[in-house]
Amino acid sequence: MNGGRFRMGCEDGPYPADGEGPVREVTLSPFSLASTAVSNAEFAAFASATGHRTDAERFGWSFVFGGFLPRDFPPTRAAASAPWWRQVFGADWRHPEGPASDVEGRPDHPVVHVSHGDALAYCDWAGVRLPTEAEWEYGARGGLAGMPFPWGERRDPGGTYRMNIWRGTFPETNTAADGYAGTCPVDAFPANGYGLFNMTGNVWEWCADRFSTDFHLDGPRTDPEGPPEGGTRVLRGGSHLCHESYCVRYRTSARMANTPDSTSGNTGFRVAC
Repeated sequence: MNGGRFRMGCEDGPYPADGEGPVREVTLSPFSLASTAVSNAEFAAFASATGHRTDAERFGWSFVFGGFLPRDFPPTRAAASAPWWRQVFGADWRHPEGPASDVEGRPDHPVVHVSHGDALAYCDWAGVRLPTEAEWEYGARGGLAGMPFPWGERRDPGGTYRMNIWRGTFPETNTAADGYAGTCPVDAFPANGYGLFNMTGNVWEWCADRFSTDFHLDGPRTDPEGPPEGGTRVLRGGSHLCHESYCVRYRTSARMANTPDSTSGNTGFRVAC
């Protein structure tokens, strides 16, 4: 991408505490952003070549959406603020829904249960890097100014589905009307104006920046990065578990934070250079 100036952020996001605003003019140097999130097949090549063990593999567990577990799955710890997330021992990128699952038949789906550190390790091997938050948003917008979605103003234009999110009543019923109850292939749905797929929905994507809700108020406007210190990292794009009842973060300006060692069944990444 050629870079240049664009208007980043949103003035009236649904979650003021997320720090999406204010809208500000940002200038970026030329850069490249992968057209898709890193897939299971791509991550498998990395793991095979390096022997890398992900944080979820080393810890022995990761968070899995409870609706993907068997009805007779034994009780495990749930996330305090999101009880639909369950601690599942044996869940990792090779076993997305726990030890009884695998990624056979899903080589083109995004790798999940990867931490920020796992993403950095992949980047080091592949000779790439994670995008900055500004680069990610520039790419997600696809050349459109001020639009909440990579294709325009309406979430489902003309009644057509353009991304993989929760359809139905969360967390009880997912109609999978968009074709997918879980993750979808990394190149599902039409690309945006820059040829990038699934910039919203499907999986949250790690960015390089540390998270802050106010650093950007006085921070740099040319090739901006997050603050030099901080305990959490930026995630962008929302996921297949986002629903309008609690998480309208499947938008181009939406953002979230998590600790860099966190892993879950809806978190992946794409790369830049």
